[in-house]
Amino acid sequence: MTLFDVYSLFDVTPQKASGCRVWDDKGNEYLDLYGGHAVISIGHSHPRYVKAVSEQLGKIGFYSNSVQNPLQQELADRLGEMGGYPEYSLFLDNSGAESNENALKLASFHTGRDRIVAFRKSFHGRTSGAVSVTDNPSIVSPFNANHKVSFCDLNDAQQVEDILKKGDVAGVIIEGIQGCGGINIPETSFMQELSALCRRYGAVLILDEVQSGYGRSGKFFAHQWYGIKPDLITMGKGIANGFPCGGVLISPEFKAAKGMLGTTFGGNYLAMAAAIAVLDIIRDENLIENALKVGGHLRKVITSHPHIKEVRGLGLMTGIEFNTEVAPIRSELLYGKHIFTGVSGKNMIRLLAPLCLTEAQADIFGTALREILEK
Repeated sequence: MTLFDVYSLFDVTPQKASGCRVWDDKGNEYLDLYGGHAVISIGHSHPRYVKAVSEQLGKIGFYSNSVQNPLQQELADRLGEMGGYPEYSLFLDNSGAESNENALKLASFHTGRDRIVAFRKSFHGRTSGAVSVTDNPSIVSPFNANHKVSFCDLNDAQQVEDILKKGDVAGVIIEGIQGCGGINIPETSFMQELSALCRRYGAVLILDEVQSGYGRSGKFFAHQWYGIKPDLITMGKGIANGFPCGGVLISPEFKAAKGMLGTTFGGNYLAMAAAIAVLDIIRDENLIENALKVGGHLRKVITSHPHIKEVRGLGLMTGIEFNTEVAPIRSELLYGKHIFTGVSGKNMIRLLAPLCLTEAQADIFGTALREILEK
């Protein structure tokens, strides 16, 4: 049997990792500035994280959601306190895409409506509903395209209002910072107007914080930079540092009904142990503050160059837009300098380092990029 060939693979086979470092099967050491698509939040193989998951596995690893699991409430309490939403409810699932699916469903249940407003250059996942609100036609099948979705330009409130006026919009979904679309940061005035429009027309505001949440922007959630309070907040990626986990924070205005949402693996014991450890480490090691400080330093060490069009980002979420294709640059960073990076489209290097990145490690990248561009 062969693997279904859908991934473009680099010729690197990681064997172990620690903090922001990764070693391959040949013993080569790499600096990880991508965190496996923003999944590694507290760093690889953190001793407290490993201990928490290992100890939980020795007790009980899984049972279904038909029994009480006190770890779920423990996570909810800590997340409410650290995230600033103690009055919200938490629904637990397995991934960011599943979180967005559940948020879209909740918005439709809550309003009785069937249309969603999304934004161009958005990415919300690859499952049926999530991919239908993703602005990437190459991954939207004819089946997915049957959903009622209207796309607007980021920062254009008038386009949104023109659609909301029709009265059939269940919700508006937007990323705290567009990640795959190019590290596009919404304007504060737009986000505040968007929030007001949703209230005026009875639409649910869904903040996708799957990539931009959990401290990555320098606040717990990126939308907190804009001074707004959404109805639903979706999470995934960094919530459990690599163990599959996701969740939706739900406003008190939403009423739960038995059987409305469900999941087999969501909220399992191992995921909860991992997620609780992540929150404890973020708090105790001041990783949100570190993300803000080191992220700012990282952008400063990226020197100006004729090939660099713009550098933008918040915290440890950085995009370097080039006026040339970046595939050769990324390849040289990986194979020549042993640095993992990501991309957004053909012209942007995307950096999503673990929140424990140091300024010295940021300097390594700045030097490496400068040497590559000077060739």
